[in-house]
Amino acid sequence: MFTSNDTPAIEFKKAAQLGAIINLDDITHIPFLERSAGIPDIISFRYNPGPLLKTMEGNVIGSPEQAKYGLTRDQLFQAYAIMKKKGVKRFGLHTMVVSNELNPAAHVQTARMLFSLAAEISKKVGIGFEFVNLGGGIGIPYRPEQVPVNFESLGKEIKQAYKEIIEGNGMHPLNIYMENGRAMTGPFGYLVTTAIHEKHTYKEYIGVDACMANLMRPGMYGAYHYMTVLGKEGAKPNHKYDVVGSLCENNDKFAIDRMLPEIKIGDVIAIHNAGAHGHAMGFNYNGKLRSAELLKKPDGSVEMIRRAETTRDYFSTLDFLGSKYAALAAK
Repeated sequence: MFTSNDTPAIEFKKAAQLGAIINLDDITHIPFLERSAGIPDIISFRYNPGPLLKTMEGNVIGSPEQAKYGLTRDQLFQAYAIMKKKGVKRFGLHTMVVSNELNPAAHVQTARMLFSLAAEISKKVGIGFEFVNLGGGIGIPYRPEQVPVNFESLGKEIKQAYKEIIEGNGMHPLNIYMENGRAMTGPFGYLVTTAIHEKHTYKEYIGVDACMANLMRPGMYGAYHYMTVLGKEGAKPNHKYDVVGSLCENNDKFAIDRMLPEIKIGDVIAIHNAGAHGHAMGFNYNGKLRSAELLKKPDGSVEMIRRAETTRDYFSTLDFLGSKYAALAAK
């Protein structure tokens, strides 16, 4: 599934070569796709419900009217009619309206919304749908007190909505897709870092040898990640710290005013639930090099699956003032 978003022509071409389902983000992408890669056998569009989502439960991704993603309701009917005229016979429908949501009701509402919309488009435009994609958005318990989503219970409620709307409108069978990257990978990754500095000014700071380049979520939008000071799991959290990295940006913080056990230089800190938005969102700002990744196997053994970047990697694409400088950078 290739979800378009301000997509260059070369990416449409590659998606077509791979046989991916192309999920268009705008009605104007239809002629762009046709010029770039041709009209595929199957097409999907992303829906942005805008102000129609006012009653949605859960952690809606901002205000849909302000989001750059998706087609309006009216545009969807036009887009599917256009593709029908162009000879497309296989169709899908997609949305993504909640993020990191632990309330199952929000995901059930998403399903009911898409099922109903697919049924209406199918009748008015005269097409059949092969699938609906409910997007991602299923959250994980970043805080210890949070309860994970019960997938069995969620599945039963979506199945009931399917029976009422899809089967009730004679649209069975209809495939249901989801994009649960965070739920699948997030809880199983940790950023392991070491305390290397302490600072006592207007606040108490612990500086670690990782930074926002290794885990962007806390610095980018204040996301909470639980922390464990290894070897002090049973100690009282009686010290208030900002746990920070070394970038020259004041938002390079893994925790703000976090109550933790007393941390000494050399203590190792495990930052939990870093599997979904860690290395993949990394960067080299301030010349930072991304860390290695280790995989712990079921038998307890550990294997390096990604080596740490080196200075040679950092300069490998640079060709500046000839080979002399390239050679120096490689040393």
